[in-house]
Amino acid sequence: MSQAVTTSTTSGNSLTGLLMPLADRTLLLPNVAVAELIPYRAPQTSEGMPSWFLGQVAWRDLRLPLLSFEAASDGQASLSPGSRVAVINALGGRPTVKFIAVLVQGIPRSIKVGPELVRADVALSPLELEAVMLGDAVLKIPDLIGLEQKLADAGLI
Repeated sequence: MSQAVTTSTTSGNSLTGLLMPLADRTLLLPNVAVAELIPYRAPQTSEGMPSWFLGQVAWRDLRLPLLSFEAASDGQASLSPGSRVAVINALGGRPTVKFIAVLVQGIPRSIKVGPELVRADVALSPLELEAVMLGDAVLKIPDLIGLEQKLADAGLI
């Protein structure tokens, strides 16, 4: 049985979200979680890194850790001609980590979501907090703090 997902908003009934297309799923993030979408450029890599860590990418005079959400949550990294990089605001409270970069497959789409969002009864992968239905589409809500913690546990931030 599906249940409505509670959303708190400033406008009362809806909030703005971003649909982030990945190779094997679509993530739903609050619009304010994404600082910027930039074109993909080959990251600076190092030997011996986890498969989900794609390297460091330059952004606004910073070097950000670039990762594959799919690979970090037990999937596989995928790079396609439409790949882009979403710069995500870090939420973990680390004073030296303000942003992380996530590989996306295409251009995120802005949507308004509200009471029509219902929980989806589907299996969740690691780093997914919840799954919701929007029409016929299953959207996964990522654990951004967990993603940042994964980087910290691997000594990458």
